[in-house]
Amino acid sequence: MKKIIILIVVAFSLTACGSSDSPQTTSSGNSKPKSMVPDRPVDDGKGIGEVKNVTLNDPLDPQMSQKGKAIYEMKCASCHKLTSQRVVGPGWEGITERRKPEWIMNMATNVEVMLEEDPAAQEMLKECLVRMPNQNLTIGDARDVLEFMFENDSSIKASEK
Repeated sequence: MKKIIILIVVAFSLTACGSSDSPQTTSSGNSKPKSMVPDRPVDDGKGIGEVKNVTLNDPLDPQMSQKGKAIYEMKCASCHKLTSQRVVGPGWEGITERRKPEWIMNMATNVEVMLEEDPAAQEMLKECLVRMPNQNLTIGDARDVLEFMFENDSSIKASEK
């Protein structure tokens, strides 16, 4: 009698904990099991960070650009040239045409996460082989630098004509 009870308990345990070979359906009727890893968001070209939307100035704001230039000279110039020349990091010429303003600001203010999760930032890291250090720029600082980048690109275009 004892053996029968043990066999019943073991059999019940195995069937209760066992897995079936057929896919489980979810309440939505989907036959695929739900992943434990969240889906990666679609890359909208804006990067990852606090900056979701940037309103550009037309015409450019000279005061913002001047502040941005000062920040560039203090924190960025040792690694980035205003031309296409790569030093440690890529040159800034044409950056406003290649990247969305939000991406540029997110890269400047959220560099660690961008290098870990943003495909474009990861490609640049493969190319440059050096992680951009966090320069502790505020959103306002990054916006000023962005204005300076637009001024730089427009002055390069004007000199090419």
